[in-house]
Amino acid sequence: MAQLLSVNVGLPRDVQWKGRTVYTAVWKDAVRGRRKVGRLNIDGDGQGDLQGHGGEHRAVLVYQIDSYRYWERELGRKDFVFGQFGDNFTVDGLPDDEVCIGDRYRIGSALFEVTQPRVTCYRVGIRMDEPRMAALLVEHHRPGFYFRVLETGDVAAGDEIVKVGDGPERMSVAEADALLYLTGHSRAQLERALRIPALPAGWRGSFQALLQQGPGQAKGNPGLAVVSPPPAWTGFRPMRVSRIERESASVFSLVLVPTDGEPLAAALPGQFVVLRLQVQSGAPPILRSYSLSNPPGSGHYRVTIKQEENGLASTYLRTRIKPGSNLEVSAPRGSFTLRSGTEPVVLLSAGVGVTPVLAMLHALAAGKSSRPVWWLHGARNREEHPFREESRALLQQLQHGHSYVQYSRPGPADRRGVDFDAAGHLAVSAFDQIGVPREGQFYLCGPAAFLRELTAGLAAWGVAADHIHTEIFGTLDSITPGMKAEMHSPHLPAEPAGFGPQVSFARSGLTLPWNAKYQSLLELAEACDVPVRWSCRTGVCHTCETALIGGDVEYDPEPLGPPAQGDALICCSRPRGEVILDL
Repeated sequence: MAQLLSVNVGLPRDVQWKGRTVYTAVWKDAVRGRRKVGRLNIDGDGQGDLQGHGGEHRAVLVYQIDSYRYWERELGRKDFVFGQFGDNFTVDGLPDDEVCIGDRYRIGSALFEVTQPRVTCYRVGIRMDEPRMAALLVEHHRPGFYFRVLETGDVAAGDEIVKVGDGPERMSVAEADALLYLTGHSRAQLERALRIPALPAGWRGSFQALLQQGPGQAKGNPGLAVVSPPPAWTGFRPMRVSRIERESASVFSLVLVPTDGEPLAAALPGQFVVLRLQVQSGAPPILRSYSLSNPPGSGHYRVTIKQEENGLASTYLRTRIKPGSNLEVSAPRGSFTLRSGTEPVVLLSAGVGVTPVLAMLHALAAGKSSRPVWWLHGARNREEHPFREESRALLQQLQHGHSYVQYSRPGPADRRGVDFDAAGHLAVSAFDQIGVPREGQFYLCGPAAFLRELTAGLAAWGVAADHIHTEIFGTLDSITPGMKAEMHSPHLPAEPAGFGPQVSFARSGLTLPWNAKYQSLLELAEACDVPVRWSCRTGVCHTCETALIGGDVEYDPEPLGPPAQGDALICCSRPRGEVILDL
């Protein structure tokens, strides 16, 4: 007979960890007497990070006393108390390899349904004083699981746990956990998982992404991180500037061809390349990312640059690069690419953000797409409107092409109805009047404020989150769960420089020597206040997966599943030699 041994609760609090403050409720204490269980929490319990924890499908975390004893043996510990693993219910019975997703249990006067395995999170490692704990739980097939509360009620230690229903497909918690986080899943397993109604939308989306991964695609786990096609080459390849084209008063393009005569790999519409520029003799090169704006399969790459006031790279390219000059160019990268399908395509851009969506427009025109295509662009005026005629010509080739252009500061000679459609800035509030379809796939590129406003506006307008795709060439927003955010510009660390190979953070414009005092590239990035994304910090969740533009890394510990070819998991890797990361 399964039994509830302990009810454990705890509210979020600040915990000091590695010189930083973490807001977490991973510390749980056993309570006496009966406790009310609501839809989201047990009385007296809470979650510090509602993005990763809590909610209807993760109301109660369950862990087994058998696993407590297992980890005591594995870790050589004898100091465990109830709630040690952040669990709300410590139970006797209900092993992860027998309990199935969708199983239902009566405990006290409440009714529960098993929804998913435990979320991999670094905070269980803090509580356990074992940094690898998140990975060990998955690797040893002992994750624990969450209950959804179907009927509220009260529970207490000593209550019998009575099974009242079997989940469909009989997929155990351990099998579901391994299916997502470990290698070797089968199509049949994924199809079974997708037939389980109790499984939350996030897990279903991950399994759907794994199911859609074709045999010829890049290695990696699309259920955890966006998997881009493998880059056509590592590092940089010399290319020659064949011509320079003026696109507007402040925007110009460089047309690049291979110096060795070998054909270029075709880029997916929307991808970018990185240029490595030796701007100052004796100083580290600078790195800049530029979208490709040329038609697919054109035999050359076209990068388009805005001349920024005091811009180091753009000034160098404008003043010192001529036709015939050579540049070092990375292979095309990026997951901001045009997706196949039948839904309408809405291409939203402002200023030089037009470049990746222009490549998409080229691809749609070249393929004679029958999809409705909306071209929405914002510029200052006609003089600052790049690719004005090129985009118009492409739209005329489409069966269902629509255009809407707004000028924020029209000039005296700019003609409404000819050069532009309305004055002002693009705003979602006008989309109903324009006729933009809500069910479209939306691709956005432009300044940070443009992306923030349009992304929020589209979500409020009712566009599904997985239909909104954005491209950002500055640093990405950080994902540092539970950490109090402190905004700083990237900088060199305060401590003396190391003596290791050069590490470059391309988006942040920072290059410095590796210092062996850091345990990982993630720790080095954090020391430099480079915006980073992570969750488990042990090579499980792939939140930290980053494009490796150049160089190679070594892992310690080895991740449970490898990243996609051309990527690195920075939470558990160090440089083998010079490395360049898309951070």
